[in-house]
Amino acid sequence: MPETYTAPVTRLWDSDVLVVGGGPAGVIAAAAAARSGASVTLIERYGFLGGNSTQILDRFCGFFTPGPDPQKVVGGLPDEVIDALFQRHAASYHMCPYSDAQLITYNPDVLKVIWERLALDAGVRLLGHVQVIDVLRDGDRVTGVIGAGKSGLISLGAAVIVDASGDADVAFRTGVPCEGAETGVLQALTTTFRLINVDTDRAGQVAPGTLHAMMVEADARGDYDLPRHQGSASLTCMPGVVATNMTKVIDVDVTDPCQMSAAEIEGRRQAMEYARFLVEQVPGYEHAVLGGLSTQIGIRESRRIRGQYRLTRDDIVTGRAFEDAIARCAWPIEDHHARPDTRWERVAQGGTFDIPYRCLVPQAVEGLLVAGRCLSADHDAHASVRVMAQCMAMGQAAGVGAALAAQRGVSPGDVPVREVQDRIRAWGALI
Repeated sequence: MPETYTAPVTRLWDSDVLVVGGGPAGVIAAAAAARSGASVTLIERYGFLGGNSTQILDRFCGFFTPGPDPQKVVGGLPDEVIDALFQRHAASYHMCPYSDAQLITYNPDVLKVIWERLALDAGVRLLGHVQVIDVLRDGDRVTGVIGAGKSGLISLGAAVIVDASGDADVAFRTGVPCEGAETGVLQALTTTFRLINVDTDRAGQVAPGTLHAMMVEADARGDYDLPRHQGSASLTCMPGVVATNMTKVIDVDVTDPCQMSAAEIEGRRQAMEYARFLVEQVPGYEHAVLGGLSTQIGIRESRRIRGQYRLTRDDIVTGRAFEDAIARCAWPIEDHHARPDTRWERVAQGGTFDIPYRCLVPQAVEGLLVAGRCLSADHDAHASVRVMAQCMAMGQAAGVGAALAAQRGVSPGDVPVREVQDRIRAWGALI
């Protein structure tokens, strides 16, 4: 006799805008929609907000152009997050030796609270510990989602949904054409870790090139298993603490739980090996101890939607401008491919390029926008625009577009982009 299972679904509430995913793109999208007058719910599968910014990393990339005279390219609501970090003495500026760009390093635990305050102060209703597993539809329009929590299945409805899940979970389940996870080569995954009790004065004197040469030599001797030779160990805003971005786990479809389970185990194994290498071989780390692993393995790339426009490598390297621009980017193509190094390719003449609103508007469905790394872009373009400053900027525009669409009873693709641009400019967006 075939097995059957039927679970009841409890309806919770409806909102003008429902944002799925509480990472940098999702929190900014929710706050932007709420400040635009919409009722907003934000769903997050963890018990805290921030996504990669609080689970994996401790620094924001993409706010500035590279070079000795950095120019800011992202502004608006993201500035409030940065300001709050500095006001709490939980951030500092840091130069990235690989991109030659200014970064902002921060305390991830303080940032968790800042993300919450940004959303709550805007009037966003937060719902954590819920994983979206399906969607509700009315013809070609998505009207809500079904989520799973400890108490069972729940559903929430909305006039417009913003998919900021990173993996295009809503878009994929709604039938939007996607590429990436199931159809192509993906960037490597990384389990990050912190070391504490580091002599940061001495460790800071080890140039990246020297560190990389030491990795190559140690790996070649067979003393350590170091699959990535260009990993970074960076000073943080906390005394004696170094944050790493070193491990490399390749050929993983992050939408497959079996592959992801194996990747998590491998990422932690590599983290312990890199930590051993630093303590035993690199000046300044002699008395360092492990201070924590990332909450989960860091994902750079999974599903990317097919939208009304698909950003391309040529758009990036030529510095292309668009009439429907909703964000700017100067971050180079940063491709963590399967080889031990990382492929970098810069924007022409150290300039910037635009991210068009159409990259957030999916094909084949109404009532949906995306924001963050699941935007419509090819592999190379995605390797540039996936960084967190640009994800925040996309969220800012998606939140406004979603609110306007909900208030007017139209699809997000029919919202006049000029109105979105005017509103985010008034908040300080740099487009």
